[in-house]
Amino acid sequence: MSSTSALRTIASAVATCIVSSLHAQAGAAPAAQAFKAKTDYCKTCHGIGGQGFRGSFPMPRLAGQQPEYLASQLQAFIDRRRTNPVMFNVAHVLDPEMVKALADYFKDLNPKPLGGAPTGIVSEGKKIYDQGLPSANIPPCGSCHGPEAKGTDVFPRLAGQLHDYVFLKLKNWDKERGQKKDQPDNSAIMQPIAHDLTDAQIKAVAAYDSQID
Repeated sequence: MSSTSALRTIASAVATCIVSSLHAQAGAAPAAQAFKAKTDYCKTCHGIGGQGFRGSFPMPRLAGQQPEYLASQLQAFIDRRRTNPVMFNVAHVLDPEMVKALADYFKDLNPKPLGGAPTGIVSEGKKIYDQGLPSANIPPCGSCHGPEAKGTDVFPRLAGQLHDYVFLKLKNWDKERGQKKDQPDNSAIMQPIAHDLTDAQIKAVAAYDSQID
């Protein structure tokens, strides 16, 4: 087994345990009025259809996202394993029932991608996504995110994600993700990959991902 595969297995198991714990704690579904208030609040940043939004900063697409991934990331914000002051304030007041309900809700949305990425680099991005970069020991993106970039379980959907958001997240990976080394999660898999990709390679992959419907 390669080191990447081993790390994927370990990190996936840890993240799955976190999500399973959240689901085990979840009881009855939240009240309809409270749930609508939360989804409306999410949409003020992430777009009416959860398709993402470009304002002062690119806000990520939540639509179609794997519910296990959304739940694990909300918990990562709460635990401060993933740093974002705004999302910590949003996430830490959510109970397990609301986390599960929100994750399931956004999974079922399917708006068209916002687009906007430069088209001239999409083909290079697809090549990296499908084949990886063997010379740099970077595996194909599809090995975790799926051949159609729809994600699976705790590995996120990338299809339709804002290209500028993906670029910023990969560039700032070490500053935002995996901030508690004694509490590893699936972000550990991406750390060496994000570190070794060049800016041009990140932009190409992000452009390819962003236009997948």
